Amino acid sequence: MIKLSVGSKSIETLAAYQQSLAIKRGQEGLPAFADHITRMSPRRKTEVMESGSIYWVIKGIIQCRNNIVDLAETHTKDGRKACRIVLAPELVPVVPTPKRAFQGWRYLNTEDAPADLSSIGDADTLPAHIRTKLVELGVW
Repeated sequence: MIKLSVGSKSIETLAAYQQSLAIKRGQEGLPAFADHITRMSPRRKTEVMESGSIYWVIKGIIQCRNNIVDLAETHTKDGRKACRIVLAPELVPVVPTPKRAFQGWRYLNTEDAPADLSSIGDADTLPAHIRTKLVELGVW
């Protein structure tokens, strides 16, 4: 799956937000995990669980991913059906890949998913903002 991370300025701000969600759930006596609630449930649930990640677009660039732990039916505060995407706590940086804006989430074919950043040598030692700038300049 692929999703815009609205409001995130960097991988670090997304990580801080997800951590705050997990802490809040823990304080409410619920299992302490990060999640993302979405109105639409994936019809291809088995496929999503097999590929297992949600890729996050931050500032127009796919920058990282979370492993998906579960897709569970839930309800919004006003009683509508929704899908709770339960996320693993680690954000995995990926090879920065430009992506135009879109609404909601989309399926991402495995062959179109960017590789983990750790797979290309020392690239994961660069700060995220420098990796993003290199992509914007077309150098990477």
